[in-house]
Amino acid sequence: MALTEAQRFHLKKFIKELENFRGRHTELVSVYIPQDYDLNKILNHLTQEQGTASNIKSASTRKNVTDALERMIQHLKLFKKTPANGLAVFSGNVAKREGQQDFKVWSIETPVPLRTRIYRCDKEFVLDILRDMLEAKEVYGLVVMDRRDANIALLKGKTIVPLVKTHSEVPGKFKAGGQSAARFSRLIEGAAKDHYKKVAEYMKETFLNMEGLRGIIVGGPGPTKYDLVEGDFITNEVKKKIIAIKDLSYTGEFGLEELLEKSQDVLAQEDVMEEKKIVGRFLEMLATKQNMVAYGENDVMNKVKMGVVDILLLSEDLSDGKIEEFEAAAKPVGTEIRIISTQTREGVQLRDLGKAAAILRYEVHT
Repeated sequence: MALTEAQRFHLKKFIKELENFRGRHTELVSVYIPQDYDLNKILNHLTQEQGTASNIKSASTRKNVTDALERMIQHLKLFKKTPANGLAVFSGNVAKREGQQDFKVWSIETPVPLRTRIYRCDKEFVLDILRDMLEAKEVYGLVVMDRRDANIALLKGKTIVPLVKTHSEVPGKFKAGGQSAARFSRLIEGAAKDHYKKVAEYMKETFLNMEGLRGIIVGGPGPTKYDLVEGDFITNEVKKKIIAIKDLSYTGEFGLEELLEKSQDVLAQEDVMEEKKIVGRFLEMLATKQNMVAYGENDVMNKVKMGVVDILLLSEDLSDGKIEEFEAAAKPVGTEIRIISTQTREGVQLRDLGKAAAILRYEVHT
């Protein structure tokens, strides 16, 4: 499940805030509650941990842990049940000076289903599970081949996961013996086509109904990859998913690594295609239907409050506080929010137009 731009923004902001805190001892409490987990069991567990914490030798650490647990228990009592995706809760004394007290509690409903249950006291909050949620969960298909071999793999984040390895029965380059050159050539071509059909079938089995598949990249030495892709071997539904074909020097595992290296441009481009598309739509409407758009912080905020904004585009260059202001105004009126990076030409144009833009639900004449 991919995060929306808004979910990613809030999660990054949440993690960044908690990363700033360090305990002097193992006194910062982190609790992860999986989806559908009984909240009363967590409350009972935390009460038991309070009793265990009373045995801590250091008086200051003992007080910090038991007080942090008490604040967390009181906070969790505000929830009737565990939120749909699960809950991460953090509590501790975050005073900068030793001997002072500044107990705080944070909680966040995780944007994707939480499967892990954790209770931990440490010198810092346990944030790796939340950081992992920021990692892209979409996958790409990788196919590396020549006339002799083919490898099919997935790219998850930056990790290559091999799936299928197949070898063809195409004869090697040796003398044909008593066979005529023409007959030998026909044998080679026939075996090559069988190889392509087999690779295409593996691609269909692997990629046709795969959830989260962003695209397939095919590579290999020589013209074989084009014979596969441009020939009548791959089913149309799978062929539509091919986003790039790359020339390689290797096949096998080295070929997969080389394909990843040579596809960085494609992968980077894919990540921002949705952003480019929506900002491009706004810019086109700005040129042709000016009464259907707005830009600039003040004008856009006014339109949001009027309830006429369909899609709100916010540059990542806006301050966190300003983004939250827009979100607070947009949420009650059902406006879709997109946070746009400045890594593309379109993103830079949005920034230069005032960092905020809107596509309206209908024409507004001012």
